[in-house]
Amino acid sequence: MIDALFSSPNYHIARQMLDATVLRHQAIAANVANAETPGYKRVDVTANFAAQLESALKRGGISELNSVQPHLVEDITAKAVRPDGNNVEIEKELMLLSRNSSDYNFLTQVVSGNIRSLRTAITGRNG
Repeated sequence: MIDALFSSPNYHIARQMLDATVLRHQAIAANVANAETPGYKRVDVTANFAAQLESALKRGGISELNSVQPHLVEDITAKAVRPDGNNVEIEKELMLLSRNSSDYNFLTQVVSGNIRSLRTAITGRNG
């Protein structure tokens, strides 16, 4: 039972995506904090992180998923919005923060659901 819970591809992918949302939250916080810093370039999690996870799962299953880790990179798609070269749009960052928070809440429910199932298996009762 325990092996089945924690060897599920859904659990591993949700855990990896949860790591990415935490890292994205840090990136958004850095972007907001540097919105007035001349020359600052917006950062975000690698745009193709989800595709990398999917590819790793197809290549080698769950064992391959651990080799894929989220990384922060400069957002090359962001256009400079100020003459000093800063390309942070505060409104966009706040919108992304809201979306990232929703993603985080969903993923924590998925991961904690697996843990609740484990607790139920061990104790024999819900809650």
